Amino acid sequence: METPPATTTPPGPPSTTSGPVLRFLKRRWQGWRLRHQLPFNFAIHLIGIPLAVSSIGLLFIVDWYWAVGAFVLGYLLQYIGHLAEGNDLGEWAAIKRLLGLPYIGIAPRWKPDDPNRL
Repeated sequence: METPPATTTPPGPPSTTSGPVLRFLKRRWQGWRLRHQLPFNFAIHLIGIPLAVSSIGLLFIVDWYWAVGAFVLGYLLQYIGHLAEGNDLGEWAAIKRLLGLPYIGIAPRWKPDDPNRL
């Protein structure tokens, strides 16, 4: 009896675990963690960010002043965290960068090996 010729299977599709979206998200997460290395700053952001984002939903559920209060308090907490860290808030740093003004993206005490990796 004759054996059938060996067939090779074509390579499968590229792995989706290293796709462009996940690479983008991973890079954003690494940059965010680089700017929030102080444990106090990281912890206070865990409260401030959801509070600020929840203000959008609160506009439709409760009176508007509760939503504005949640937004302001959320950003105030993040501001306090960045004061402790020693760098600018992310949005302010982006605005300063667009205007050509000096900004502190990463606190000088952390001294990253490559400051341009953000």
